[in-house]
Amino acid sequence: MPVFFFVLWIIFNGKITAEIVLIGLPVTAAVTPFACRVLGYPLRNDLKILRNLPILSLYILNLIREIVVAATSVMGMVWSAKNPDPVIVEFHSGFDSRLQNVLLANSITLTPGTITVFQEGDRFVVHCLRPEYARGIEDSSFVRLLRKIK
Repeated sequence: MPVFFFVLWIIFNGKITAEIVLIGLPVTAAVTPFACRVLGYPLRNDLKILRNLPILSLYILNLIREIVVAATSVMGMVWSAKNPDPVIVEFHSGFDSRLQNVLLANSITLTPGTITVFQEGDRFVVHCLRPEYARGIEDSSFVRLLRKIK
C-alpha cells in the first residue's frame, strides 16, 4: 500500500523532482497508517504480495504469452471461416484462497476464446469456443503457477 500511495503521489504531481520525492515520502508514511486504520487493511498483506512477487511476475508474463497464443488461434479460426464448436466445461481448481480463484477466473476470461461464466469458491464454469481450448484447463499453466503462491 505505501508503494501504491507513493506512485499515486507521483502521478498526481505529473513529474518527478527531488522536491516531489522528498515531500512524497513523509506524506506517504503519514497516509498509510491512516488508510490502513480507516479501511481495515492489514499491512501483512503487502508482505505476502512481496514474498510472492517472483511467482506473480512469472504469472503475468505467462498470462501475456497465453493471451497472444490464444488470440492467434482465434484469429486463425476467424480467418479460415471455421465454425466455432462451443463447449461449456465445469471443474474445481482446488484452491482455498479467494485471491487464487479470482486470479484464475480473470485470467481465463482475459484469454481469447474462453470466458469464465460462473465461479464460486473453487468451482468454475467456463465457456470455450472450441473443445481443444477446454482440454487440460483444470491443470493449465495458470493453475500450476497459482499453486506455487504461499
